[in-house]
Amino acid sequence: MRRGPYAKTAARRAAIARAALDSFAEHGYERASLRDIARRAGLTHAGLLHHFRDKDELLAAALTERDAQDVRRSTEAAAAGLSGAERLTQALRHNLESPELVRTWAVLSAAASSPEHPAHAYFTCRYAQVREAAAAELRDATAGQPGTAVDAQTAATLILAVLDGLQLQWLLDPHLDIVAVAARFAALLLPESAQPRATSGVT
Repeated sequence: MRRGPYAKTAARRAAIARAALDSFAEHGYERASLRDIARRAGLTHAGLLHHFRDKDELLAAALTERDAQDVRRSTEAAAAGLSGAERLTQALRHNLESPELVRTWAVLSAAASSPEHPAHAYFTCRYAQVREAAAAELRDATAGQPGTAVDAQTAATLILAVLDGLQLQWLLDPHLDIVAVAARFAALLLPESAQPRATSGVT
């Protein structure tokens, strides 16, 4: 366990990252200010800069915190017996509660395709890790079953592409029930054991 000043610094950085995530969700990355993030974290502007040099560095920490929250929710859902597809649609519903965060993600992930972008390394590693994790779960789910239309690695890549594309379409048309579409896609792509037992659209 981490003890002493280092533990306190790590905890404070995590709290600032959560505050940044809330600010980005409300205002979007471009409009969110360091002063607003500092206020949410209970710090002065100077105090925030003691932990993070600029908003780019804070962005990386906020994205990492977002992933940590997603992992915690997915782990809890798996422990409750939800299938991979059910956890997928649950995560999608959660994302849609924060439109500005979805918009920020869409903008940043596209901009980060440039190697010079401060979040390029994060998005490159993150997509690779999520693809591999999804492929591993799909391989476990299909072990001993008849062959599926696509291999696990291809299916994982398709799932990520569909989720990103659906969320972009939802930003343009919030009335589009992309949770139902995602559940239908899972039913077409995944074996029965990995499919959701029930679906629920966005209201």
